[in-house]
Amino acid sequence: MRLQLAMNVTNLNESIDFYTKMFDTPVSKVRPGYANFEVANPPLKLVLFETADAGGTLNHLGVEVEQAEQVTAAEQRIATAGLETTGVDDTICCFAHKTETWVEGPDNKWEWYVKTGDAEQLENEVVAKVDVAGCCS
Repeated sequence: MRLQLAMNVTNLNESIDFYTKMFDTPVSKVRPGYANFEVANPPLKLVLFETADAGGTLNHLGVEVEQAEQVTAAEQRIATAGLETTGVDDTICCFAHKTETWVEGPDNKWEWYVKTGDAEQLENEVVAKVDVAGCCS
C-alpha cells in the first residue's frame, strides 16, 4: 500500500525533470499532459497532470493498494463510518484500468484503488459497477 499524490503542474517536462532528481526515481509513465512516478522511498505514487491555469495545486489524493478486495474493504469501512462514497467501480482513468472508490473530504477528494492494467485513455469512464454484497464480512 502507498499514498498517491496527484498534482497539477504548469510544465510537465520541467516537473518530470525535477521529480526524477528529487526522488532519484525515473518516471514510470508519460502520456500527453500526464506522467506518474512509482517512488520506492518514501512509498509514493506521484501523479502529474499538466494544467496551464492550475499549476501548483492539488488534484486529488489517493491510496494505491495491491488487490481489489482491499478497495472493497476500504469502501465498506468508510461507508460504515458514515462517509459517502461513489461505491466500487471498475474504471478506465488516467491511462490505467482500475478498481476504485472515491470519497470527498472537506477540502480534497480521495481515491482508493488498485491498478489492474494499462490503458490509452485519460478521461474517466466507468466500465462496471462492482457488486460488493457479501464481500469482506
